[in-house]
Amino acid sequence: MGTSPLFPDFKPVEINDRQSVIEILRSNRPGTSELTFTNLFIWRNHYNFRWCLHNDCLCVIGEENSGPEFAMAPVGPSGRIEAAAALLEWLKGKRGVPSPAIERADEGLALEASRFSGLIVEERREHFDYVYLTRELIDLPGNRNRNKRNHINQFFRAYESYVYEELNERHIEAALGLQEKWCLLRRCEEDLNLLGEWDAIREILNNYRALEVAGAVIVVGGEVKAFTLGEPLSGDMALIHIEKADPGIPGLYQLINQQFCARRWNTMKFINREQDLGIPGLREAKLSYNPDHFIKKYSISLRG
Repeated sequence: MGTSPLFPDFKPVEINDRQSVIEILRSNRPGTSELTFTNLFIWRNHYNFRWCLHNDCLCVIGEENSGPEFAMAPVGPSGRIEAAAALLEWLKGKRGVPSPAIERADEGLALEASRFSGLIVEERREHFDYVYLTRELIDLPGNRNRNKRNHINQFFRAYESYVYEELNERHIEAALGLQEKWCLLRRCEEDLNLLGEWDAIREILNNYRALEVAGAVIVVGGEVKAFTLGEPLSGDMALIHIEKADPGIPGLYQLINQQFCARRWNTMKFINREQDLGIPGLREAKLSYNPDHFIKKYSISLRG
């Protein structure tokens, strides 16, 4: 790893760290949506993400909205539970975190942790990843998807045509403008999480080539009215990072979701659309697409 920082000398996540980090992630896929370099990079400001290596394990710490520091699940070929224990002890003993936790841990690490009497493992439903069959999102079959088909048909009744294009440099300014309008409508300045998402969208759009993510836009009446970005998470699963559409155009969210899956990810078996964060409206929307399964996640903390 050459100049990779060693525990406990954490460094901020930067674009130049990409190759070092993805080598570990690709060799030891944790399977969760958070642990991709793209997510660590685009959310680095919101969560103050920093990283280092504990032996062969990638370790990431962060904090949200000036709250207590936490750690993400260590990723590596071996020694994950040892790295997790070291992180928890360091956060408590050296950083003064009263109740440190490993957040959004995968099932494998949670199972290891459950064998240790000094660790507490708790399921976190709000962080479960929603995973869908790609073919289901493309075809929208049966009565269970009738509302989705109706929304798309509503779009076509209002608009005679649209243009689907792969994202490129000439779309960036328009996509950023669409997000700004969305934020004005949703009053992002009053919500730290929406402000964090706005920053993440700026980062992924401005760095999409360096991050090697795929994107698409839908153009209606000569203007970009929706955009989305994603990347492979594993050999048979794509991960959707961002999806935004003009809320004044009915059916546009359903259309760009369907078309991105059909035109970009049709060779993938699964689509991961990340978590609902416990937000009721978001949970309802994600459940309405009939997930095939969930990727469960857990928190791991010290007992006593």
